[in-house]
Amino acid sequence: MNDAVNSPSFVRAGEGSEPWVEVSLGDLADLKNGYAFASSTYNVLGQYRIVTIANVQQGRMDLRQCSRIVSAPKDLQSHQLLSHGDILISMTGNVGRVCLVNEDNCLLNQRVGKLSPRRVSRSFLFQLLLQPTFVEAMAGKATGGAQGNLGKDDILDHPFYVPTCRSEQEAIAEVLSDADALIEGLDRLIAKKRLIKQGAMQDLLTAKRRLPGFSGEWGERRLRTLCKVSRGASPRPIASARWFDNSSSTGWVRISDLPQSGRFLTQTTQRLSQDGIDRSRRVPIGSLIMSIAATVGKPAITTIDTCIHDGFVVFSDLKVDQLFLYYLLKTMEPEWSQHGQTGSQMNINTAIIEAAEVFVPETIEEQAAISCVFADMDTEIQALETRLDKARQVKEGMMQNLLTGRIRLV
Repeated sequence: MNDAVNSPSFVRAGEGSEPWVEVSLGDLADLKNGYAFASSTYNVLGQYRIVTIANVQQGRMDLRQCSRIVSAPKDLQSHQLLSHGDILISMTGNVGRVCLVNEDNCLLNQRVGKLSPRRVSRSFLFQLLLQPTFVEAMAGKATGGAQGNLGKDDILDHPFYVPTCRSEQEAIAEVLSDADALIEGLDRLIAKKRLIKQGAMQDLLTAKRRLPGFSGEWGERRLRTLCKVSRGASPRPIASARWFDNSSSTGWVRISDLPQSGRFLTQTTQRLSQDGIDRSRRVPIGSLIMSIAATVGKPAITTIDTCIHDGFVVFSDLKVDQLFLYYLLKTMEPEWSQHGQTGSQMNINTAIIEAAEVFVPETIEEQAAISCVFADMDTEIQALETRLDKARQVKEGMMQNLLTGRIRLV
C-alpha cells in the first residue's frame, strides 16, 4: 500500500463531509451484450481471442483456454472489441462473476456483458461488483434450468450505496486495489513455489538428480514388496444413523475430508458410534491412507483417531520411509485413473495398487532425505497459503467497511 504520508486517514461513518446515496447499478453504468460467434469460424492461429463466460473468473480474466478467429466479423459492434480495463460480467452459468480485461485483441462473446461506467470511477465500480453480496444476489436472480441466466434488468436493478464525491470513490478503490495487489502477488508466489516443487519431485524421485552424500543404487519395486495394502470397510446400510455419533472421538473419513493442500488429515465431518467403528476399518494415528473410489489416488497422513470405509486403503508394515511413499503416491495420482474400473463411479482395487511398480533408492536414509526436501517445500507453501487466507479475510473486512460508508476515508 501507499506509505503513511500519502495514505488516506480513516474516520467513522457520519464524519465525512460528502454524502453517500443509494443508487442502482443502472445509474452507474451501461450494460452491453456480446456477439454470437459461429464456431465454424474458429481458428487456433487467429489473432483475436473470443472471451466467453468460462474466461470470466471472479476478479480475474483467465484466457488459458480460449477460442480464436482470424478476423473480426464485419457487423461486430465497437463495444464488442474489448480494451484494457473493460469490466466484464458473466450472465450465464456462474453468474455475477466480474473481471477486468487485461489482454489485447479480445472480442466479447454472447452471454458476457460489458459494463461501461457513468458518473462513477471505473476502479470503484469494479470493487463494488466484487462484493460477495453482489454475486450472491445475482445467483439468486438467475433463472432458466441447469445453467442459470441473468437478464439485463436483473443486473442493472441491483442497488448500491456510494459516495457522491469522485475523489472519495477513487481513494476507496486505491486502498482496495492495493489489497488486491497483495493477494495477487501471494498467488503468483505460491504458484511459483509449486512449480519449483514439481520440478524437484520430477528430478529427485527419478534419481535424475541425487542429494549430496548419496550414491547407492535405485531399483524397481512392486508396492506389495514395500508395504501391506488393506482396504477399508463400510457398515450397511451406509446412511443409517445407527453408525454415527457426533459425540464420538473417532472420525470416519470421506473424500471431502482430505486436505486440499498439505499432507495431513486433521478432521472429519462425521464421527462413528461403536457399532460403526466395529464395522469399519480403524487406522492408527499417523497412518498413510489413499482414496480408491470416485476421486482415486489421493493420499493423506492421519493425525486423528479415525476409521476408513471401503473407498480407501491404508498402507501398513512399511519397508519404506512413509513420507517418501506419500510423495511417490502423489506423483502417481494421475496414473490410477488409467487402471480404474468404471461403474457408477471410478474405482481401483488393492490388487492394482499392490502390483504398481515404483522406483526407489535402496536406503531408508536417502528416502528420508528426499522426503525432507519436499516436506520443507510444503511447509513454505503452507505458510504462504496462510498469509494468503489472512490477506483475503482482511480485504473482505475492508470491503464491508469501506463500501458501505461504515468507515470513511479523508
